[in-house]
Amino acid sequence: MISRVAVLDDYHHVFDADSAIQHLRKRVPVDVFTEHQPVERLREYQALIALRERTKFDAAFFAAMPQLELISQTGHHVYHVDMDAATRVGVLVGLGLGKHGAGQGGSTSELAIGLMIALLRRIPQTDRAVRNGEWPLVLGRSLRGKTLGLLGLGRVGGGVARLAQAFGMEVLAWSPHLTPERAAQHGVRAMDLDELLEAADIVSVHLTLSDTSRGLLTEERLRRIGPNSWLINTSRGPIVDEAALARVLAEGALGGAALDVFGEEPLPADSPFTKLDNVVLTAHLGWPADDTYHLMAEGTAELVEAYMDGTYDKGLNPEALKNRRP
Repeated sequence: MISRVAVLDDYHHVFDADSAIQHLRKRVPVDVFTEHQPVERLREYQALIALRERTKFDAAFFAAMPQLELISQTGHHVYHVDMDAATRVGVLVGLGLGKHGAGQGGSTSELAIGLMIALLRRIPQTDRAVRNGEWPLVLGRSLRGKTLGLLGLGRVGGGVARLAQAFGMEVLAWSPHLTPERAAQHGVRAMDLDELLEAADIVSVHLTLSDTSRGLLTEERLRRIGPNSWLINTSRGPIVDEAALARVLAEGALGGAALDVFGEEPLPADSPFTKLDNVVLTAHLGWPADDTYHLMAEGTAELVEAYMDGTYDKGLNPEALKNRRP
């Protein structure tokens, strides 16, 4: 029985005032933690709303939480949850996507377009120069008329395609299972990966990290993109060979890159990317935005309420219900 709910790791201080959480509070007390909490502090809660992968739910965590029944997880994955351990002790884990879950990639799609503009118009570099008393004469490049190559055409990639078309860009796409028919539904053209890299003016990465996508953009493939084209990565750092990327950027064999994600985060101060003038760097800004947070709050609160009403179909591990601790 759920008698108390905790929201974990709300670093941006947004869930407490969200309308979805306020609605949930009409049924059950909800405490919002804006800093990481030790497991000892959480033992009184039967349900946890977890933001992204900020808390690791391993076997030791579940062993220390005998009252826990439900984890309502934001986002689209549970990489950080030991699902076998959760199932053994009867903890149901669900993704709180809500009825608007498909829209949760919108902020990342917008950021990808913003990074393209920042990179091609050299906005960060010009800002620094003006602050230093300079007035650089920058030759910018527009998005209109450029060819965009998308690696991945899911929620985020599809959103980028729609925005890019509004800017007057031609859009190509590749993913391991993309068919010409599905690409055509988005108004884009499916293409072989290596051919896309050579044809695109801008390559934007929107694949999930997996065994097949890890290291996908090797040095050879990065060089295919060419010195007059650019790379955007708002997906996951390890999809790109970062050491190779730094080399080709330093050589000018790739025109530039805008990177929001990295293999190691925070990005180390001595990263070679910080020394390169043809690189725009941001700190994993893709998903943390007001509308995304509201969709997350809405979806996770709905999942908790459904569970309280005896509806368990959103659980990823329904077999956990058979192992519920007395």
